[in-house]
Amino acid sequence: MSLLKLLVVEDEPKVGAFIKEGLEENGYLVDLVVNGSLGEAKILNHQYSMIILDVLLPFLSGLELCKIIRDKDKKVPILMLTALGTTEDKLNGFSSGADDYLVKPFEFKELLARIKALTRRESENKESSNILSVFDLELDLDKKRAIRNGKTISLTAKEFGLLEYLMRSNGRVVPKDEIAEKVWDINFDTGTNFVEVYVNLLRKKIDRDFDTKLIHTRFGLGYCLTNTP
Repeated sequence: MSLLKLLVVEDEPKVGAFIKEGLEENGYLVDLVVNGSLGEAKILNHQYSMIILDVLLPFLSGLELCKIIRDKDKKVPILMLTALGTTEDKLNGFSSGADDYLVKPFEFKELLARIKALTRRESENKESSNILSVFDLELDLDKKRAIRNGKTISLTAKEFGLLEYLMRSNGRVVPKDEIAEKVWDINFDTGTNFVEVYVNLLRKKIDRDFDTKLIHTRFGLGYCLTNTP
């Protein structure tokens, strides 16, 4: 089972260090940044299992950052942390896209319980919906439909199969011969470059209209699908 990677955006050094240390002791991978601008940069370039935001942040508030996250990813769990605990404050957080709200000061065991509940809920939703997701790309295995950043992408059956295999490989570099065997059931050298042709066709549909490229060629090795170059 892979470790869950969380982003913590917290400008109070002691609070941030306390959260990061506690979560890492409980088996999570944690990125910690101290202002909203750094948080935005992390969110736009990395995929997280959950995001924990302080409301009052330098440069970009937690509420503003929450809205940016929701524009990119409708489903990633977001937990807001704040010393502001009125009903109106909570409503502002939820209306910005937060899934839960924890008022400071809090006990770490309560934070941990909230994180486990939110990540478990998201995991159950993904299993029940049978959807693969990488960055802003989703592949609905039941409806046989690919959607990137809200835009539906038309794929042929083989393009869909190729995309599914690359997404299931979780960023791993997949050799051409493995793709030929697993997607086309071909386990011998055909003397043609059909895998390369199909990858290029798929790349045009998946990447052409988007700034962040997901399908990458590792020359001499194969292909991988990831939002990290």
